[in-house]
Amino acid sequence: MPEATPPVLDTTHARPHSPAAGHTRSGIVLATVCLCQLMVTLDASIVNIALPAMGHALGFADSALPWVVNAYALAFGGLLLLGGRIADLVGHRRALLSGLVLFGLASVLGGFAQTSAQLVAARAGQGVAAALLAPISLTLIMVTFTEGPARARALGIWSMVTAGGSALGVLLGGVLTDLLDWRWVFFVNLPIVLVAGLLAGRSVPAVRPPRTGRPDVAGAVLATGAMVALVYGLMEADRHPWGSTRTLGTLGAALLLGAAFLAWEARFATAPIVRLGILRVRTVWVSGLIVTLLGAAMLVGFYFCSLYLQNVLHYGPLAAGAAFLPFCAGTMAGSMVAARLTARVGGRAVLTTGLLLAGLGMLWFGGLGVDSGYLTAFVGPSLVTSLGVGLCMVANTSMGTSGVDPREAGLVSGLLNAGRQCGGSIGLAVLSTLAVTTTRHAAGGGDTAAAALAAGYDRAFVVTAVLLGLAALVAVLFVPAPKRAPGARTGAEAVTEAAARR
Repeated sequence: MPEATPPVLDTTHARPHSPAAGHTRSGIVLATVCLCQLMVTLDASIVNIALPAMGHALGFADSALPWVVNAYALAFGGLLLLGGRIADLVGHRRALLSGLVLFGLASVLGGFAQTSAQLVAARAGQGVAAALLAPISLTLIMVTFTEGPARARALGIWSMVTAGGSALGVLLGGVLTDLLDWRWVFFVNLPIVLVAGLLAGRSVPAVRPPRTGRPDVAGAVLATGAMVALVYGLMEADRHPWGSTRTLGTLGAALLLGAAFLAWEARFATAPIVRLGILRVRTVWVSGLIVTLLGAAMLVGFYFCSLYLQNVLHYGPLAAGAAFLPFCAGTMAGSMVAARLTARVGGRAVLTTGLLLAGLGMLWFGGLGVDSGYLTAFVGPSLVTSLGVGLCMVANTSMGTSGVDPREAGLVSGLLNAGRQCGGSIGLAVLSTLAVTTTRHAAGGGDTAAAALAAGYDRAFVVTAVLLGLAALVAVLFVPAPKRAPGARTGAEAVTEAAARR
């Protein structure tokens, strides 16, 4: 029997009975999706500080440890598009609650894992659940907040949570690992799941959408297979030469699966998870490319900063987590001012400035050594990088979702989230290989173990800065300039005139 559709909840077919009720309901929806997004982004980085403890407890090989991060990112990124499609088919509330239950179960399994394989499997399960939750969160904002200013504020808050969640994850991971145990980086999700589930049941519409076809399972399998093969081939290049049969075969399989995915979506899928025509929309493909490069930079930056603090400076988990406090502060500050700056000077200026600042910070990180002090060599680049990340996350999300048909909100949000996660997986795979190779050469040249590790991390930071510089170039070349109607005032002029009247 179809679920009843309360008129105050169905944002696409009815309006709230009163402005106050609608405002309250919208606020609860925003709180719900921000909690879900916080958990999703938190878990992308919360394990970083706990990696050494996990490896020691469960007997991880050094080369296998990145898979604790990549298992989550791969499942997340590979299934995001299918997750958005499932939400369109079964309804937002049903998909949201299912994702929360699955995330909770996977977190329990990860917390009680006894082997490395069990832990990696639990992380993959969390990634599958995140692939359901992430596209719904952005979609609900787009269908709940239909007016420009309200949507801009909601997107700003959502982007701030997204950007700040990763930094908060590193901080929280250190606190939990040191004061309790690494298993609590999984158990901490349970209260978030409970609260978000209660809020979702109260605020998210129980609407059964019209039947539009079955989920594109084949497309999801091909997309995920291509990503897994690509990342695995890049990671294994550290142990097998680039020209080896194993490496070439794995990368070749990734290309074939990717080509098969595009062909399937274009010609055979009855309900494709990606309408390829959406990629011709300028703001969508530009925002997707930028968020892919930004995702690689963020995940790689958090990963190698965590390893540097623990393996070179010999910080404990609590101290390493606390070391990211400036990053949290900078990200929050950048996110809070991004929306206002965008309204005044335009998205292209804010986005380009944020990317350049983040790149400058990563380049600064590239000078870390065994004798670098925390206050003199870590706080500075942390603040510069995080301020830039906060600025460009809000500006890029606003650009990518502007002017999109609400019926394709799930598709666009899935594409942006997929770009961030897949970029992070590929970036971590490539730069982990680069860092290990650089460390090996430095050790062979007579450097101490700590100095060799620092050399590998520094090389990864420098390449990350190059990626952010490339993203800034894309923003300069392809992000549309703000249009100004004849006789219209700029934001700065409006503010000046208002001040004069007062």
